[in-house]
Amino acid sequence: MTSPAEENGAAIIARFLANHGVARVYGLCGGHIMPIWMALDAVGIRIVDVRDERAAVHMAQAEAELTGRLGVALVTAGPGLTNAITGITNAHVSRAPVLVLSGAPPRPQENRGALQDLDHVQLVRPVTRYARTVREPALVPQELAEAFARAMGEGGDPGPSYLDFPTDTLRAQVPAPIVLSELMQPRVIARSVPHPDSVSRAVELLFSARRPLVISGRGARGAGPQLVALLDRLGCPYLDTGESRGLVPDDHPSVAAAMRGQAMGEADLIVTIGRRLDFQLAYGSPAIFGEARFLRIADAPSELRDNRPGTAILADPAETLAAILAAAGNRTPDLDGAWAEAMREGHRARSLKLQAALRGAPDGTDGRMHPNRLVAAIRDAVAAMPEARPILVTDGGDFLSFARVGLSAETMLDPGPFGCIGVGVPYGIAAALAAPDRTVVVATGDGAFGFNAIEIDTAVRHAAPVLIIVANNAAWQIEVHDQTVTHGRVVGTRLQEADHAAMARAFGMHAERVARAEDLPGALARALAHRPALLDVLVTADAVSSDAKSGLAWVPDLQPLETWDRAERAWREG
Repeated sequence: MTSPAEENGAAIIARFLANHGVARVYGLCGGHIMPIWMALDAVGIRIVDVRDERAAVHMAQAEAELTGRLGVALVTAGPGLTNAITGITNAHVSRAPVLVLSGAPPRPQENRGALQDLDHVQLVRPVTRYARTVREPALVPQELAEAFARAMGEGGDPGPSYLDFPTDTLRAQVPAPIVLSELMQPRVIARSVPHPDSVSRAVELLFSARRPLVISGRGARGAGPQLVALLDRLGCPYLDTGESRGLVPDDHPSVAAAMRGQAMGEADLIVTIGRRLDFQLAYGSPAIFGEARFLRIADAPSELRDNRPGTAILADPAETLAAILAAAGNRTPDLDGAWAEAMREGHRARSLKLQAALRGAPDGTDGRMHPNRLVAAIRDAVAAMPEARPILVTDGGDFLSFARVGLSAETMLDPGPFGCIGVGVPYGIAAALAAPDRTVVVATGDGAFGFNAIEIDTAVRHAAPVLIIVANNAAWQIEVHDQTVTHGRVVGTRLQEADHAAMARAFGMHAERVARAEDLPGALARALAHRPALLDVLVTADAVSSDAKSGLAWVPDLQPLETWDRAERAWREG
């Protein structure tokens, strides 16, 4: 795209985004950002207008997660920005490359009580990689380039960047000589390669370990083939996480997800690839991992040095794994084959038992189906359409516990390490728009659905072919269980038995309410054929999820799970 002799600030923003391949911007309009809004439309960037700014940032994050490219959200000043902060923070904790753009009152009105006058940067700086108010029109290209680089993780962790612009800055003309092409065009950044000494140390650790365990995370997403090659070579067990589901096929012989606790406790080497040792991995505590050594591979610093730094390699994971395999030559791993086989067989047996349990789960005393019956039906529907390469979005508190265990797909998205429930609907909409040739299914609890339920209007208006399935038990069920067991009474955690299908139909969406498990296959088939669609599925509140039993609800002092907490206390006491 050629540059005219002179452009205003808003036009420069639009051209920068177009040059960097941005096809969609998610946002909610407002006067302070209207110059950007109209400039985006002028260059052919699609605006997906939403009903709440939080959803806009969630959608931008989902697009970034699926494509590996920058996701962009545009929110107006004041409450527009404050509404967006939950989405920004979720992207921050998830290390997702998102650029959030906003506006501000014109410079002559600053600090005089103008409409929506607020120091946005002070609010978002702790949860962004870069945050600036751009007051000088000539600096618009430079600040855009810097914000883009920081969001994509050049020199550090990827994550959200934030820029806002006084409205008069957006309208001001910028002389063409200032708009340098090197600032406006995409740059090619070479992937970092590991030092040979680091590779040699890694080879020694991996091939001398008797019981190595590989765990992947977000940072491994670009290293799928190399990861599979490493597992093929070592023959060791492998655990995925919500950050990297689908990276290794479910039927790969190294997959040992159902043996997670035992594998973590018995391994003598833990290999993390682009994965933080956060609450989901017991912070790497010796109380859980015993005397195991740690080998950590990542190109993001936060995925190397948290809790248990071990032997660390700061380099591109794909390059590092390829270098390790090359350096190993014909060396044979010293694997405890009996242990690895026990992990494999244990995983297979438990997986088969789970599948049977899903389909045979009994109804509750209220006559409603068990959530596992719904999970089984979704599982069957997804498995029946491999050519559609389904994208599965799971969301919720209690229902997520059932879905996380029972559902699988080539690509999965969930609330992530921030535990930001409510992402399901906006993630699903963005996924359906970003990957229209794939089938997108959202499986969410009714509590989580309520956060962004209004975005079904967005799905209809933008013809986003998403299927939303709501597991409706009219409660925040993890909290209900905790209150019942711990406190003997239930306070403020029941919901009314709302008809979510009726609401969806009011917005023009195909929707059905399903009360019987035997009706699910037909309802799913109809919904898949008439997307966007919603199924409101009545499930029993009697079912107790694994997360409800584990301690997540009552928050133990030292570890997130009660069993881990007891082990941590015993270890600390010697």
